[in-house]
Amino acid sequence: MGMGRCQVGEGVVGGGMRLKTLLISVFAVPVWQAGAADYAVVVSEGTAGEAGWGKVVAALAEKHGATVMKWKGSVDEVLPGLKGEHPRFTCFVATPAEAGRDFVNGVHRMTRKLDEDPWVDTRWGILTGLTAEDAMRSVTEREGLVIRKVGSGTELAMDRIESGTWYCELRQGHMVSKASGGEAAEGKAPGDTTAALVGLMNEGKPDMWVTSGHATERDWMLGFRYRNGFWKSAAGRLYGEDTKGRTFDVKSPNPKVYLPIGNCLMGHIDGPDAMALAYMHSAGVRQMIGYVEPTWYGYMGWGMLDYFVEQPGRYTLSEAFTANSLALLHRLGMACPEALAVEKYDGMGQTKEKLSLTAAGKAAGLKPMDINGLLFDRDMVAFYGDPAWEARMAKGKCNFRQELTEKDGVYTLTVTPLAGEASWRAVNKNGSQRGGRPVVAFLPKRIDAGTVKVTSGGDRGVVVADDFVLVPLPSADAEVAPFSVVFSAKVAGK
Repeated sequence: MGMGRCQVGEGVVGGGMRLKTLLISVFAVPVWQAGAADYAVVVSEGTAGEAGWGKVVAALAEKHGATVMKWKGSVDEVLPGLKGEHPRFTCFVATPAEAGRDFVNGVHRMTRKLDEDPWVDTRWGILTGLTAEDAMRSVTEREGLVIRKVGSGTELAMDRIESGTWYCELRQGHMVSKASGGEAAEGKAPGDTTAALVGLMNEGKPDMWVTSGHATERDWMLGFRYRNGFWKSAAGRLYGEDTKGRTFDVKSPNPKVYLPIGNCLMGHIDGPDAMALAYMHSAGVRQMIGYVEPTWYGYMGWGMLDYFVEQPGRYTLSEAFTANSLALLHRLGMACPEALAVEKYDGMGQTKEKLSLTAAGKAAGLKPMDINGLLFDRDMVAFYGDPAWEARMAKGKCNFRQELTEKDGVYTLTVTPLAGEASWRAVNKNGSQRGGRPVVAFLPKRIDAGTVKVTSGGDRGVVVADDFVLVPLPSADAEVAPFSVVFSAKVAGK
């Protein structure tokens, strides 16, 4: 997802790691080579040499016609190879012993270094599992997943979901359900929802599971503001334990995705008892995200609702994760370009470097804490699963329509409001850092970013990269009217 020169006054083409401003920059970017591999598999020599995991690597490579790259001492060893291939997808096959916090942090940082810009350069995922057989189940999924039924332990925008149920973590006894073709309706939930949530997972067979609230690598606390039960894990077993000490095993093999959007540590694999591994082993999870540190800011987690759930059918889960990462980097670069180059910080995003807000950041209402929060969230959320597997919400209501067309090298992105005065507003405010995410459209083919010329809509601060275009969403109180961005570019390698 590389970039080229910036055309001042016509829009942002690029935006960079060393920028004083996101509006003025000139630097060289490697041109995407036509015919380069679309998919790379990255694995350690030790893991590739294990019988079960070696079969996973071979099957994944065969499935996608992928290049296999091996590392010995550090995953960073494959960076030159990834730079040369610049694949659209990269899957890091890793055992639980390898897929810890440092590995997730390192993958985030390395996948932004395939060229000289600050953006994510490949759609990536970490394929792991308690056993190689767990990982292989993701590889052997030949059909994509259309998400029609959702189960959740936190509030969701039910008008964007075909059917589902959520139990409230804030109000004891509160729940909302919606049948396919019906309207969402409030209901009375039990005071202890442990057994109800296990039943929803086992018998309800949801296509997606969503959680928030207090959690560790070993448990999820079902009530945030009131006493409730827990979900726990041990050696791949996932089970509920209610306030009376009764346990209920989760056994839900149907393929699904999991979004622990507000949970601390749910994505941290610190050993065989990790919750993430239990979800893969006992709950049919094929793709999931998850924080690898205690979460406090929330942009990367809660933003998955903004892109994936609340724009139903527009993005695959992998695309939504990438779009949210791009949105975060864009916001961080707007607030403090110098922060884009920072890699070392503590658990609150504090750095040795002195980081200051730009005038644009101040005008957007950001505070110094937002720099720290964005910096922290940037590398702390894992994406597990095959990044090319397509899990997508069933098509539904969106606040706006976005359409990208191309004719003779001229691209037009048109955004049309569909929800009246609410078109540019947050769909739902449950959580933190909600709403205001930029419009992100992925290009059908890689372009040579050095040939980009924005001819219309550049005053909107558009960013055009080699495989995406990003346009800041109008403010919530902006004029509700369609708008377009037009730019020309050559397909890479031509």
